[in-house]
Amino acid sequence: MKREDIHRMIRVDQAGEFGATRIYEGQLAVMGDRGPHSQEIAHMAEQEKVHREKFDALMAKRGVRPTALQPFWSMAGYALGAGTALLGPEAAMACTAAVETEIDKHYSDQLDELEANNADPELAEMIEKFREEEREHHDAAIAHGAEKAPAYGLLSGAIRLGCRAAIKISERI
Repeated sequence: MKREDIHRMIRVDQAGEFGATRIYEGQLAVMGDRGPHSQEIAHMAEQEKVHREKFDALMAKRGVRPTALQPFWSMAGYALGAGTALLGPEAAMACTAAVETEIDKHYSDQLDELEANNADPELAEMIEKFREEEREHHDAAIAHGAEKAPAYGLLSGAIRLGCRAAIKISERI
């Protein structure tokens, strides 16, 4: 694999983890620390913060530039989190389930590519660990009523589409 391909992976993963922290910040700003599922959201937010910090450190170590759209993802992530929380706790969980579905696929695709090329064991190990935690977030969101959110299919589909677009854009810009 080319260095440029590895940098693209790191850039988009850092952007995604940054966006996830902003989603949870928006949700917790609306729900507070005593709302339904707030403790679960705070736990997931803490894990996402660790993921972001690890990618921040990897970017600095390897000289990877961040996406130029980070300010936009900051606002969009916060708005998505706050907006879904305003719809109710199940909608907040639906947001998590949708995002994590796409992140699981994204991380799995990256792992397949890294393994097929026997490339970058450090990055592969990080992605594999974080993917497992993202899967736990998905499962927790389902267990906490994500599928009971109003218009779940529509909400989930729209969020998943937005995630796929954000991934493609952040890989390049």
